Amino acid sequence: MSKNLHTKAMDMLLDGVLSLKDRDEAYLFFEDLCTVGELEALQQRFEVARMLRQEKTYQEIAEVTGASTATISRVNRALNYGNDGYDMIFNRLEDES
Repeated sequence: MSKNLHTKAMDMLLDGVLSLKDRDEAYLFFEDLCTVGELEALQQRFEVARMLRQEKTYQEIAEVTGASTATISRVNRALNYGNDGYDMIFNRLEDES
């Protein structure tokens, strides 16, 4: 995470997210915190990352998600050169299933 994001306020936000007990609580919190558009953008990026891990083409991903090639490229960069956050979550989700 970028150094400028490491603040007490961000720590409190992340601690709040970590305190959520289930999906219903997460919906309540995130619907209050974010606009519908922001949530849709987050969901879209997550789906793009999932599809990139499945080795789908940019065209396939764009058709299914509606994401621009710029968004797909940004997510691809995060998968390849980021902090491995996507991989950590996807691996945990795979282990749970």
